[in-house]
Amino acid sequence: MARAAALERYRALPLPTTSDEAWRFTDLAGFDPDAFSANGATAVATAERMLELDVAGFASVSEAGIEIERAPEGITFAPLPDDHERLGSLVSGDEKFAAHNVALWEHGLLVHVPKGVVLDKPLYVRLANSVDGGSLFWRLLVIAEPGSKFSLIEEYGSSSPELSGYSNAVVELFVEDEAKFEYVSLQNYSRETWHFATHHARVGRDAELDWVAGGFGSKKGKIRIQNDLAGPGATSRVTGAYFADAVQHLDYDTFQEHIAPNTTSDFAFKGALRDEASAVWRGMIRVEKDAQKTNAYQENRNLMLSPTAHADSIPGLEILANDVRCTHGATLGRVDREQLFYCMARGMSRQEAERLIVRGFFQDILDRIELEPVREVLGAALEARIPQA
Repeated sequence: MARAAALERYRALPLPTTSDEAWRFTDLAGFDPDAFSANGATAVATAERMLELDVAGFASVSEAGIEIERAPEGITFAPLPDDHERLGSLVSGDEKFAAHNVALWEHGLLVHVPKGVVLDKPLYVRLANSVDGGSLFWRLLVIAEPGSKFSLIEEYGSSSPELSGYSNAVVELFVEDEAKFEYVSLQNYSRETWHFATHHARVGRDAELDWVAGGFGSKKGKIRIQNDLAGPGATSRVTGAYFADAVQHLDYDTFQEHIAPNTTSDFAFKGALRDEASAVWRGMIRVEKDAQKTNAYQENRNLMLSPTAHADSIPGLEILANDVRCTHGATLGRVDREQLFYCMARGMSRQEAERLIVRGFFQDILDRIELEPVREVLGAALEARIPQA
């Protein structure tokens, strides 16, 4: 979709309301995306990184542009041209925020790893919004050619914790036959940043996609995650961990699309909520009629750390094949008083006991993460949200 057509489409589509099924639990009242502008950024901003590790490639992004600070030889790790043949083939402008991105994105990254190339160190992209009242439109396109193997970490943050902003991101991932790609997306924006993102992956024959989604920051918005299992033997695993407090609202909308036979998907999301925070998870597994021998699983579990926190879980199945195994689960619970008493009876403060319980709640999710530095920083970030005594 051309930029002019996308802008026209964006303007024609109304802002979603709670009368729209997909937005039933996410109220955007008081939000006007057109009220934000990117004017004022003169240099690419930086923010404190959640992860400090040795990387093969590093890029910094803000309203002012993109800087490639390091790029490995033998692959493409460069600004994304707006005429790339695959751009928009997974995420077009058929939805208001996606159309806004198509119309206005300026800064993007192309990651293209050739056939059979294996990277021992991860690639790292650091995004930071830095203009108060500004907007940051971001586009990422990843192509993992057949037999390639690598990891990419994408981190969203703010240059200051009080920054007001609007973030709109689109990510398209092509994991081709027999490739193995690990994608980590960490969202740690300021509490006054609205964040909307659409992530869409297509997984080929006997390829593997291992995806980690961490959510800690932002004010409100929606993150869409779709995996298309397009080739026989394709596998995708998505692991989500989030923590919201104060009046934060996190919304995850996930879609597992099984197109080819003998495919596997495994989506597991866990969240902890305190104060008056809220979260929404909406999951759908769709199995097309030719996708026999599908094995699909989805779960969402929430831990309430205060009586005023709230969570909604909406799992769904749409199965058109007859030889499949599809299961889902959703739970909502509060801190076990007996566990709390047991810990405090052994000398722990309430905050220490809550941190231990939160760590235990997330442990099986953390164990799914292959990259040890990511596993450690996510665990630390989750525990750190419990106030100190």
